[in-house]
Parts: sequence; structure tokens; C-alpha cells
Amino acid sequence: MSNKNEIQRKPEWLKIKLNTNEHYTGLKKMMREHNLHTVCEEARCPNIHECWAQRRTATFMILGDTCTRACRFCAVKTGLPTELDWKEPERVADSVQLMNLKHVVVTAVARDDLKDGGAAVFAETVRAIRRKNPLTSIEVLPSDMGGVYENLKTLMDAKPDILNHNIETVERLSPRVRARAKYERSLEFLQRAKELQPDTPTKSSLMVGLGETTEEILAVMDDLRANHVDIMTIGQYLQPTKKHLPVEKYYHPDEFKELKEIAMQKGFSHCEAGPLVRSSYHADEQVNEAAKQKHTLGDQELKNA
Repeated sequence: MSNKNEIQRKPEWLKIKLNTNEHYTGLKKMMREHNLHTVCEEARCPNIHECWAQRRTATFMILGDTCTRACRFCAVKTGLPTELDWKEPERVADSVQLMNLKHVVVTAVARDDLKDGGAAVFAETVRAIRRKNPLTSIEVLPSDMGGVYENLKTLMDAKPDILNHNIETVERLSPRVRARAKYERSLEFLQRAKELQPDTPTKSSLMVGLGETTEEILAVMDDLRANHVDIMTIGQYLQPTKKHLPVEKYYHPDEFKELKEIAMQKGFSHCEAGPLVRSSYHADEQVNEAAKQKHTLGDQELKNA
């Protein structure tokens, strides 16, 4: 037998410090009382204790907890979803208010069973949060919604503060890693979002450790920048269960530091890169950095006018 599993044991820098203080336990209790789901729990995010303990930002997962896709990297359960819950947007908005969040991320399972991919509920959730929490910045993280332009337009018409859609992996590995999703369709989705709302920052996330090469990672950066993506996050893929894809490589923190430097050189307004970085990690800081750069560029244009 191969010693691959022995070689790929998690390194020291991937050890997670658990923080189950009253903020964490209180938030977990509130989620259950309001019948809400979070990607933090469903996708087994390694940063859940840090983020929930601070109560600075949280990621809500709407449209149920059952995904119509079966991506080979994701821990969210798959199957046939239940009916839409049109009361969910108000419950999410109420929870954001109770938590006094500065920044909220709204993501969702893929709903390929719906003609609009869940866009209407997504948009109403954004509006509900804004009505009750006018000072909270809102980030949306949808699937590609079938690549249908009208679905994306429905969501962008709600004017989220940031549009996040994850490319997940390099082009060569995409068919094996992502169920039904397509690399080119994700790039088109991000480009169309920018066309619909040019002033809204766009963002995407890449997992590493699935067998990609450095050259392929740099190609993803170039593809994202070519489609005007502003923010990028890069994190280590961690195998949720033995049924999911195995880890081919654990990247050292120094390698992530180098990738971040390259990303910034390529023109991203902000890049988070590290072993435990996930798409929503320090999301509030990312949107603040993007806003600062936007104002800086605006001031520079006025000076040059």
C-alpha cells in the first residue's frame, strides 16, 4: 500500500485553536432558534470559532441546507431541496440586527431545481437586511445560477455591496472538482456582474492543494483580472471526509505569502492568502480595503483631470 496518507498528514500550521466563548455559543443557539443555516457549519469552516467569537461578521446560507450539486470538495449535503421559505429573508435580517454585524455574507446552496436559481429569494434577503440594518455592508456569494443572465440581474438589482463568486480551482481540474459548474461560465458570471454594477467590487476564491501547478494558479489570477475581479482569496483545500477528493499537497504559509504578493502585483485591490483562509475570512476587511482603493483611484483621477 502507498504511504501517501502518512505523507499528507496535516502540518503543524493547520492546527486550529477552538474558542467556544459566550459569543460563539450564543450565536449557535440563535441560529437554531431562528431556523437558519450557515455555511460556516455546513461546510465545516476551520475559522468558525474565530469569526463567531468576534461577532464581527457571519455567513448565512439561504435556500435551505440541501444542494442540488455534488461537488467533490464540499461538505454541504446534496439531494432534492425542500420548498422555498419566503420568510427566510426577514429572519436573516432580524438575526443580523440582533448580532449587530458590521458586515454580513449571504451565500446559498445551488438550486438548479429552480428556474431563477434562487435569485428572487437572494435579492429579497439583501433588501430585508438593508431595510433593518442600513449601516451593515452586504456581500453575496451565489452559485452561477445556471449561467442565466436574468438570474444574475435579479440579484444585482438588489445592489449588494460586493459580489462574490468562487472559481474554486484551476481550469484543468474544474471538471473533476466542481459538479455542473464550468470554469468559463464562472468567469463570465463575474464579468457580467461587473457590467451590471460597475462600481460594485467583485471577488473570487481559489483552493490549492488539489494537484494544480504554480503556473495554473497564476493563470487563474490572470483570468480573474481579465474579467475585472477586484478581490481574491486563496486557501488550503482540506478534505471534509474520506469520500471527498484527497489533499495532494499542503502549502506552507510562506508559499501563501508569495502568492498574495503576486496577486497584489497583478492588480487585485485586496488578497487574503493563507492555509486557513476561506472565501468569507476577514470579509469585512476585504470590502473596506476595496473601498479605500476605490476612493484613492477616484482622487487620483480628479488630480489628473
